[in-house]
Amino acid sequence: MERFKTVEDYFKNHPEWKEELELLRELTLKTEFKETVKWGAPTYTINGKNVMGIGAFKSYVGIWFFNGSFLLDRTGKLINAQDGRTKGLRQWRFNSLEDMDLVLILEYMKEAIENQKQGKYIKAVSNKTPIVIPNLLELAFKGNSDLKISFGKFSLSKQREFTDYIHSAKQEKTKLTRIAKIVPMILNGTSLYDKYSKK
Repeated sequence: MERFKTVEDYFKNHPEWKEELELLRELTLKTEFKETVKWGAPTYTINGKNVMGIGAFKSYVGIWFFNGSFLLDRTGKLINAQDGRTKGLRQWRFNSLEDMDLVLILEYMKEAIENQKQGKYIKAVSNKTPIVIPNLLELAFKGNSDLKISFGKFSLSKQREFTDYIHSAKQEKTKLTRIAKIVPMILNGTSLYDKYSKK
């Protein structure tokens, strides 16, 4: 992925979304946001903390809120682009200028700023926290020694991805479905989010 040093460079690399990107930037500059570039993309901060970003992709242009899970989102615009993987991050996608309700977008931006000022953010989970193996996964290990051995070959962070994926399911039926999904992955040495890391 190409890394850009300035917002202008980023915009030049996405001429197909030029108007949409410039309009979103214009909105952010009407707020208290400080503009910077992080991870090669336009990022907007409050008191040095990441609050919002702008991004262009093949089929849409979008904004993401780093702690968007705290936004009220009464109009249902926000999505979790990587459900089960990200806790706070939320994205709002636009396919054209007609999709962009400028008044509403500005409201979301101002709410995100206010949330940041109030100290609302998702705390990162330390990898030093012990991994808690879900009971249903323990049962699967007991019934398949190869599964337990294969699981042990993953790094702690990869193991945590699997356990968090199961823990995050509210119903036992969903937990069982998720275990059925990950068992062949574990046996094959494939981590849960390999498809993302290879992009």
